[in-house]
Amino acid sequence: MSIASLDLDLDVFTGPFDLLLTLVLREEIDLFELQLADVVLAYLDHLESSGQLDLESATEFIVLIAALLELKSRLLLSGEDEELLDIEPDEAAEELLARMLDARRYRAAATHLRELFDAEDGVRFRSAPLPAHLRRTTAEPTDGSQDPAVLGESIGRLLHMPPAISLRHILVPRVSVAERLTHLRGLLHRGGFTFDEAVTGADRMTVAVTVFALLELYRRGEARWDQAENFGDISVHAISEPLRIAG
Repeated sequence: MSIASLDLDLDVFTGPFDLLLTLVLREEIDLFELQLADVVLAYLDHLESSGQLDLESATEFIVLIAALLELKSRLLLSGEDEELLDIEPDEAAEELLARMLDARRYRAAATHLRELFDAEDGVRFRSAPLPAHLRRTTAEPTDGSQDPAVLGESIGRLLHMPPAISLRHILVPRVSVAERLTHLRGLLHRGGFTFDEAVTGADRMTVAVTVFALLELYRRGEARWDQAENFGDISVHAISEPLRIAG
C-alpha cells in the first residue's frame, strides 16, 4: 500500500494523505487543528482492511508522521527562542525531504547488506565440537608402527630429495626476431619457399615472430612475397637488388 492511497476523513480534512501533507506544508491547514493520532489510527485501519504490510510504505509513513509530530511540538513550545517557533513552509518541506532521504538511504544499505549475506550462502561455516562418539574412541596404533626398523625407514624416506617437477608443459616458448631472421635468410639462400614451410612444426608464438621477421626482410629489401588467392600459400622470394625505402 502506498502512502498516496491512504484516504483520510478528519475533522479538518478529507482526502488522500499526500494532499494533506502538501496543504500542511503550504500552511493551508493549521497543525494546531490537525489531530495526528487520527491519521495514525486511519492508517492502522487501512492496514487491517487490506491484510498486507508494505515495509517500504510503512517506513515512509512513520518518517513523515514523526516529522509532523516534531514540527507540531516545536510550534507548541513556548520560550525565549522564537526562531524555533517560526518555521517557514520551505524549511519544513526541506526537513521532511531530508528525513525521507535518510530513511531511503538506510533501506538501501540494509538491502545491500542482505544481498552480501545471501551471496555467501553455502560458504559460511560454524565451528562445532568433536562428536561425542569420537571423543570416547582411542585410536589403536597401526600394525608395525612401533617397530624401530619401520620407523627408521619412514624417517629415511623423508630425508630423500623429491624428483624435480618438470614445468615444460606450462613454460611459454620464446624466440627472438633475430633468430627467425637467420632462419628465413637460410631458406632464401636455398631459393624461394612458402610461409608454411618456414613455420613447419612451430608453435603459435614462433609463427607470430616469423611474421615480424618476414616484414623486416621486406623492409630491408631482402625479400618479397606473393599470394595468388585469399588464404592461399604465401610464396617468398629473394630480391637480387635491395629495395630503397623512403625515409
